[in-house]
Amino acid sequence: MAYLWEAQRRGLRRAAQVIIIGDGAPWVWGIAAEHFPGAIEIVDLYHAREHLTQLSNLVYGVGSTKGKQWTTARLAQLDEGDVESLLVSLRRLRPTTVQTQEAVRQAIGYFDGNRERMRYAKFRHHGLFVGSGVIEAGCKTIVGYRLKQSGMRWSLRGANAIIALRCAQLSGRWEEFWEMRAAG
Repeated sequence: MAYLWEAQRRGLRRAAQVIIIGDGAPWVWGIAAEHFPGAIEIVDLYHAREHLTQLSNLVYGVGSTKGKQWTTARLAQLDEGDVESLLVSLRRLRPTTVQTQEAVRQAIGYFDGNRERMRYAKFRHHGLFVGSGVIEAGCKTIVGYRLKQSGMRWSLRGANAIIALRCAQLSGRWEEFWEMRAAG
């Protein structure tokens, strides 16, 4: 419920379209479907690219010429949102170890299950972001900077408390935060 409340506070009702960017984990899309039905869902391009690069390293070996060529071609397919061609390329792989076979199977599941969330050329055409880097950088700035200073140690409860205070301060809601605490 906090997701929806915060989104509404920030103007959700005025939004012409809601966009959710996630790493492809099923739980992300569960939250999106529950709280933001009808939102456009996008798998963060850089997470998807990372999956391909890791798979290439596993199948062909780190730094191999064949692996670099394969990765370059697959990344181009991904950037175009041509997930069908990407899946054909993944299914053509013939891994030799059980570990690599499992990794290929998982990659096929990941890309197949998220294909509509990976139409990157279409998303860009509509002026949408396809990466979560700006959001992740904000999290590092807001949370990481405060919690990861030299010598700091936090309990989960203490970390959550200081994050709430920092977010209230940086979002200009310091007084509102304390008024809500006093009323609650």
